[in-house]
Amino acid sequence: MKCFPLFLSFAMCHLGFSDERPNVVLILSDDQSWTDYSFMGHEMIETPVLDKFSEESLTYTRGYVTSPLCRPSLASIFSGLHTPVHGITGNDIRKKGKSKGKFNRNHLQEGKIHEQIYADYEKRDGLARLLGKAGYLSLQTGKWWEGKPQRHGFTHAMTHADPAKGGRHGDAGLKISREGIKPIQSFLDEAAKEKKPFFIWHAPFLPHTPHNPPKDLFDKYLKKGESKFVARYYAMVEWFDQTCGELFEELDNRGLSKNTIVIYVTDNGWIQSVNSGRYAPLSKQAPYEMGVRTPIMIKWPGKVDSKMDKKTLVSSIDIAPTILKAAGVDIPKAMTGVDLRDTAALQKRDAV
Repeated sequence: MKCFPLFLSFAMCHLGFSDERPNVVLILSDDQSWTDYSFMGHEMIETPVLDKFSEESLTYTRGYVTSPLCRPSLASIFSGLHTPVHGITGNDIRKKGKSKGKFNRNHLQEGKIHEQIYADYEKRDGLARLLGKAGYLSLQTGKWWEGKPQRHGFTHAMTHADPAKGGRHGDAGLKISREGIKPIQSFLDEAAKEKKPFFIWHAPFLPHTPHNPPKDLFDKYLKKGESKFVARYYAMVEWFDQTCGELFEELDNRGLSKNTIVIYVTDNGWIQSVNSGRYAPLSKQAPYEMGVRTPIMIKWPGKVDSKMDKKTLVSSIDIAPTILKAAGVDIPKAMTGVDLRDTAALQKRDAV
């Protein structure tokens, strides 16, 4: 039994399969309701790119994240751990009084508290570090809260995470997709040059505020009779859909789609207020259906059959073990999620 993995490893190298680990692209929508896609039944919002993606993927419509707030939710997706385990339960530390999130005390040394949070989270082996041990290059783009991405295993990153330069939850990384995908293109060039598999954490600041969509999309939804606030949000959702198309086209043009796993999830829900640019109650920051539900989709051509599953319960903590297993990487015992490809195991759940 112990000899089999060694034999298999030798056989794979001999046959030239050692570089055939799948590439991984993880797409994270930001502040979007599970209802706000055409394929999920929304009668007004148009999402043709993700509609097509859902048809080509194993799509779970009953997906749930671990928190209705972005930072703890993203921390769970990256680490494969529930919030009480990884310890990130809020976004920011308050400037005065008691802190919120992981710490509940007066904080006179805010910088040290931030550093302690980063250091504690760094102890958890997340996706980038675990994949890096298997030879992957990894790129962080978009939303990122936990200090310098390189501390967590990323080989490449857009975010500088320097508070003195205005770093908070992504800084320069938040330009991705809003201003094109050139950093991704450059990263793909380097991965091709080094002949290494890659992992992309793609967390564009979309459809998150500021709701400043292209004028043609805003006008489109405004003409449908929506308030200006709702029209802006709907337009942001369609704009995000368009940027996903830009990324998919890049993978196609490079001949990478066949050997690339693409997984989609959102960080938390959102109900757009009719009368302001904010969210309505019982959505973001609320542990209800509109705060924590999301479609979770996985596409791997030739390896994962496309299907729309409207019954099975899945969780965002299932994403990390799914990626690791597909990449041939050992899954840490602390990760309790289930491989999204194992429908039989998932269907044994009655809760997530």
